[in-house]
Amino acid sequence: MTDTMIERPATDKAADGPFIRPDVRGFLDYLASVPGPKTHEMDAGSARAMYLAMKDVADPPVGTLGTIKDLTIPSPDGDIKARLFDPRETREPGPVVVFFHGGGFVIGDIDTHASFTAEMARQLDLPVVSVDYRLAPEHRWPAAPQDCEVAARWVATSPAELGRTATALVLSGDSAGGTLTITTAMSLRDDAARVPVIVQAPMYPAADMAKEYPSFADFADGYLLTRETMIWFADHYQAEFADFRGSPMVGDLVGLPPAVIVTASLDPIRDQGRAYAAALVLAGVPVTFREAVGNIHGFITLRQAIPSSQGDVAAYLSAVKSAVVEAEAQRVMAQAAG
Repeated sequence: MTDTMIERPATDKAADGPFIRPDVRGFLDYLASVPGPKTHEMDAGSARAMYLAMKDVADPPVGTLGTIKDLTIPSPDGDIKARLFDPRETREPGPVVVFFHGGGFVIGDIDTHASFTAEMARQLDLPVVSVDYRLAPEHRWPAAPQDCEVAARWVATSPAELGRTATALVLSGDSAGGTLTITTAMSLRDDAARVPVIVQAPMYPAADMAKEYPSFADFADGYLLTRETMIWFADHYQAEFADFRGSPMVGDLVGLPPAVIVTASLDPIRDQGRAYAAALVLAGVPVTFREAVGNIHGFITLRQAIPSSQGDVAAYLSAVKSAVVEAEAQRVMAQAAG
């Protein structure tokens, strides 16, 4: 299934430039008027502090849930922090979402994405475990994909600390977290966890860093995520693009779980998400693809600053919910047949 969230107006012509929603245009104009250094002009600590400070302006409050609980995931490289979000206080066995936040592998954490993960838990009516993987430059590649794989395997074992029994995993994340969603799905395909991954749901992922696509030049500046910031992220992270954990599309895509993929039309890495969706189709993987037309990279944590993003998030979560219901039905039927 392929669709778009917002149709391009009939009066908008390519020669006039890309379609930009009015609330997106207002937010971009506001950003342009704010004095001070840009992300790529800061050190990592300052950039993290700015990103965290932005959340209360850009995104709604977390709100109430039945369960919000901090977790500690044991790892050979040191404990990994995580947080459980669940609309229910207790829950029967079922799928658990493992979420990886965005931020170019350098910035972002559980708190910057807590509003979204809480909303995801509410809309899907599923527990969501948000993972605080190690960041660069203190911990360069492949620390992040290693942590995410360890965290997903830990959730799959249904440890007592989680308080919920996982019968399957749903992997999700935005931007860098979208990349980590894909790499974790690939790792767990090649060496299965205790329970299966039934859906991968990356949002505007950096899926093919080994190649430069047209959108990288078309939206290089003026649309929040810039070419200079992406280079800054890459210099800090230092991924190896010949390895699927650094650039997923250099790896084999056959046999991956069904995917829900969303991109933003005004995003320098838009074409990577499009290419990943197309490659999955060619590999025989079921795909639901959506594009937030007229919106920018990072919109899932900008729902207060860009109100129309609420609709994009709702549409994405609806697609994920449908994919989970379908995958769970197939999994249960396969077990019964076995």
